[in-house]
Amino acid sequence: AFGHALSLTRGLLGGIAIHEQGDPFPPETRQLALAADATLLGAVGLPEFDDAPPEKRPERGLLGIRKALEVYANLRPVETYRALLDSSPLKNHLVEGADLVIVRELTGGLYYGTPRGISGAGPEERGINTMVYTRAEIERIAHMAFQLAQQRRRKVTSVDKSNVLETSQLWRRVVTEVGAQYREVALDHMLVDNCAMQLIVNPKRFDVVLTENMFGDILSDEAAVLAGSIGMLPSASLGGKRPSGAWTGLYEPVHGSAPDIAGQNKANPLGAIGSVAAMLQYS
Repeated sequence: AFGHALSLTRGLLGGIAIHEQGDPFPPETRQLALAADATLLGAVGLPEFDDAPPEKRPERGLLGIRKALEVYANLRPVETYRALLDSSPLKNHLVEGADLVIVRELTGGLYYGTPRGISGAGPEERGINTMVYTRAEIERIAHMAFQLAQQRRRKVTSVDKSNVLETSQLWRRVVTEVGAQYREVALDHMLVDNCAMQLIVNPKRFDVVLTENMFGDILSDEAAVLAGSIGMLPSASLGGKRPSGAWTGLYEPVHGSAPDIAGQNKANPLGAIGSVAAMLQYS
């Protein structure tokens, strides 16, 4: 319709890459992604890998390609459609008209911090994960959230756990400083436990929700029930801008691989279709 010419290449990632090449993120896939203007990703997991070591799990490929492309912001729009109001477990009057975007920091926090691992034995065996954020990481994701809010209803809700976590105290302070540069955008702060409740009891209060990595992972999946199904949701993971003004982007539906219906030709394609739409919009 618009005269675009698309050059498509395919690479292996996740479970199929482990089966065929023994690596969830093969070097060939890395090179293809780095050379492309944008990458469209399918779901990566299968139950057979649930007990595999971390380096041989499909999710390692997902984390690897995010790191390789240096995408640091995950955008998950959640919009309710009138035709699907009855599909949500929530009452219609709560979800009708809900329209929000979760902006999740993607490359920092608990999922990437060091030290990490399991050590010791017996009663002294313990697991360690480290939550770390720098000012620069918080500033760049905050700017993206505020710039997105300028194009929407001009409201940012920043989510943290500043009553307990020092990383969240820094997060709240830096987001407030960045917000002062966007006078026309309203900013409020919300503790993550309260946000989890408000998404269910009053989802229409949200416009742009800004959050760190782990909180965003949990909240965005919770928000999926507003749209009736996690299968409805697209996502865009964005990094730096290219000289053309387009974003470096990784695009994927939010849902998983749904092995229980594989091969039955009844998977909902709208999450993938929406991800392609986001790819054309941003990249």
